Amino acid sequence: MKNETELLTSEKSSGNVFEDLGFADAKERFVKVQLAFKIATLIAKRKLKQVDAAKALGINQAKISLLVNGKIDDFSIDRLMEFLTKLDQDVEITIKRKPRSHSAGEIRVAV
Repeated sequence: MKNETELLTSEKSSGNVFEDLGFADAKERFVKVQLAFKIATLIAKRKLKQVDAAKALGINQAKISLLVNGKIDDFSIDRLMEFLTKLDQDVEITIKRKPRSHSAGEIRVAV
């Protein structure tokens, strides 16, 4: 049997758990999670019941349940941004040239 130090290993995260796990659509998943988290936070902060949140967003309560429980595969980024605007949030997209220090462009969401 291996000793404890041999069993414990770690590596530095990229900052995107989906990328670290090797998902092909890691950037999209990461953006969706951040948007959904903001929506769920707003719903909780406003103490909205799922039925009331569903009415505000124009969807049914079952979809709210999926959303607040992190099951967001059926929601597009566009739809999540639409929900944010229905919750009185501005959504701003900024496109700029990547810095030379990065090997590739990045997608970031600031909430």
